[in-house]
Amino acid sequence: MTTQHLLVTGATGYVGGRLIPLLLAAGHRVRVLARDPARLQGRPWLAQVEVVQGDVLQAQTLPAAMAGITAAYYMVHSMSDSPDFHERDVTAATNFGRAGREAGVQRIIYLGGLGDTQADLSPHLRSRQATGDALRAAVASPDAAPSPTTVTEFRAAVIVGSGSLSFEMIRYLTERVPVMICPRWVYTRVQPIAVRDVLNYLVSALAVPESADRILEIGGADVLNYGQMMTGYAQARGLRRWLLPVPVLTPRLSSYWVHWVTPVPAAIAQPLIQGLRNEVIVRENSARRLFPSIRPLDYATALRFTLAKLDAGEVQTTWKDALVSSQGDVPPVTFTVQEGILIEQRQQVVAAAPETAFRVFAGIGGRRGWFYANWAWELRGLADRLIGGVGLRRGRRHPDDLRVGDALDFWRVEAVEAPRLLRLRAEMKVPGLAWLQFETQPQPDGRTRLVQTAFFASKGLFGLLYWYALYPLHGLIFSGMIREIARRAEQTAPTP
Repeated sequence: MTTQHLLVTGATGYVGGRLIPLLLAAGHRVRVLARDPARLQGRPWLAQVEVVQGDVLQAQTLPAAMAGITAAYYMVHSMSDSPDFHERDVTAATNFGRAGREAGVQRIIYLGGLGDTQADLSPHLRSRQATGDALRAAVASPDAAPSPTTVTEFRAAVIVGSGSLSFEMIRYLTERVPVMICPRWVYTRVQPIAVRDVLNYLVSALAVPESADRILEIGGADVLNYGQMMTGYAQARGLRRWLLPVPVLTPRLSSYWVHWVTPVPAAIAQPLIQGLRNEVIVRENSARRLFPSIRPLDYATALRFTLAKLDAGEVQTTWKDALVSSQGDVPPVTFTVQEGILIEQRQQVVAAAPETAFRVFAGIGGRRGWFYANWAWELRGLADRLIGGVGLRRGRRHPDDLRVGDALDFWRVEAVEAPRLLRLRAEMKVPGLAWLQFETQPQPDGRTRLVQTAFFASKGLFGLLYWYALYPLHGLIFSGMIREIARRAEQTAPTP
């Protein structure tokens, strides 16, 4: 594939964020358009790309981003119940298309949504397709001459991968609700596609000139309904789930149910559920002919790949920027849910160097104990032993040194990057997967921001109940722990 100079929008989204490293690995030069560049902090590829600040809704910010670009990826769309979201989507696409044409960009590649154009599509599905129309209209030459810019629009349905809004809703509902009352949309046909196949199409389009000026429908190997996706997910997770059909359940009522059971708020769930009533399957197979080397995965295989990464603890792409804020300092304690992971994070600035703070938290456990409420840790270790777990008896190999793979009481050292990071993975008996992570972030004034984060991927409803039942105790223990780490770091810090 010939090296190209590419522009990527939507870098903080789950598809855009995964697309960038693949483009870099293929040898391309990548420029990222970001409305708030601070939100890109922590991305492992950040040092390899050029970042330009700009906003697709502000046309005057786009020429600088488009200069010298060969092809541009447009990965922007709205998902809200705002009455003007459609106008905003069309305006943004029009601005982007015109800027690309004026800069001589050869190709714009857009990821839209499947749906029969002749059907009564939901407002959001209709807007996704109207965005592609707006891009094509914007790149058209104002005179009779051929436009220098072409548009390739891929249309996909549910993308199977951590972070896809529609798939995450299915995932949460299946994990948390043993018996689900099913509205009619649960039986709508859909053609889910693995995120790796979507990315493969997006990257491969650069080397397939025949894909220019085309609308290409892409989907996985299976056509299912949402109920089958739920039962398939339950089977892969070893859960028993029952679906009870009901004749009516409005999108509004369904959205409130989703609001309370999952992290998806009703304002987003309602337009999403409205779209689930539309059948979204591939009706035109040009993509298969143009990209014969891409053989889309079936749903079960795509699901297995997605869950394997979670079970292996390969969740760093979801952790890096989960709590980054462009609004100033992050609050001392924050709680959020990111791509299925419950995340509780505490931060404190300490008057010590990162090396000093790292030595303190890297020395935790074993004979030193856990710095705060050690009785609670010992009680948890005893309970773990009683139910067949490893308990606290394992201690640690060395009082100060840690290596990846070391046992640390009922944790396992998963990552050590002195003096920046220590991540521990729980090996006690828990209904899910759990991690405890410590980080140091140097500050301009010579101090260090200490970041302590607890991650929990619950398994089923019991896992969720376990988290919230212990949440008050965890809050007490983890707050005391970070305060004690900070105190010890400042005590041992060299006097200036």
